[in-house]
Amino acid sequence: MNHRVVVLVLEGAKPLDVGIPAQVFANRPTMPYQVFVCGAAPGPVAGGDGLSYHVAEGIEAFAHADTIFIPGYRQPATTEPPEAVVAALQAAHRRGTRLAAISTGAFALAATGLLDGKRATTHWHYTRALAEKHPQVRVDENVLFVDEGDVLTSAGAASGIDLCLHLVRRDHGVGLSNIVARRLVAAPYRSGGQAQYVPRSVPEPLGDVFAGTREWALARLDEPLTLEALARNARVSARTFSRRFVEDTGYTPMQWVLRARVDLARELLEVTGLGVEQIAARVGLGTAANLRLHFQRILGTSPTEYRNTFSS
Repeated sequence: MNHRVVVLVLEGAKPLDVGIPAQVFANRPTMPYQVFVCGAAPGPVAGGDGLSYHVAEGIEAFAHADTIFIPGYRQPATTEPPEAVVAALQAAHRRGTRLAAISTGAFALAATGLLDGKRATTHWHYTRALAEKHPQVRVDENVLFVDEGDVLTSAGAASGIDLCLHLVRRDHGVGLSNIVARRLVAAPYRSGGQAQYVPRSVPEPLGDVFAGTREWALARLDEPLTLEALARNARVSARTFSRRFVEDTGYTPMQWVLRARVDLARELLEVTGLGVEQIAARVGLGTAANLRLHFQRILGTSPTEYRNTFSS
């Protein structure tokens, strides 16, 4: 029998998140899958972005599911999934059904308790909210998806494609996954993590403490910037500067400088044709090898791959 995929449409469901598994696992002769769409109950479901859905089945559809997808939905941090949905997901999991969440659908999956003690991810905008709402979940904000075997989560909507292709690979091998990727005109496998899609890796400051010193440092990233030099500019001791800087930004001064340098490197990779060695010198990281090391550690990708993705 074909593998049965059920897509759960909750109130506020995001249309792209709903459409991705329905498209990837589409009912067609070449695909060993069948797709069904359901809601908490049969009938109309108000979606996000001005769209609504009309679903023929309610959560009784879970009874014949091999995999259940939970697409993202609006206001996940303040909206609780219906208790009946949570109970039905828990029961399906006990029967051996695989559960997969796309983007903010991770909040509904986390509400079941099935992510407790496990790694999970969600859209980068909501990773902190997910960690605060469900502290037993080990939220990883730097990946496109997380496979914990019978429970899986993905980052933003496009990462749902990565997750779905991963499941096709897991179920039926690379050959079928590549066929599906070509049909979707999608990369069979994307390198890196979602950190590279976050607008800035340097956090916005929580206050105005040392704002002038931060601006001073941003204009001199190509120069040696030590804790002592930063503290001198701020006219305080190095110890006081370090303590208050962490309170204001969440980073130590040197962590902040490193991320600022990586941010500038990202910008230069996007808008200039400078070589990696030249960019490394301009941002104060010295060598191309050093830039590659920090790029991989912070963004989960290489400068070359980043440029291929984001260069204008």
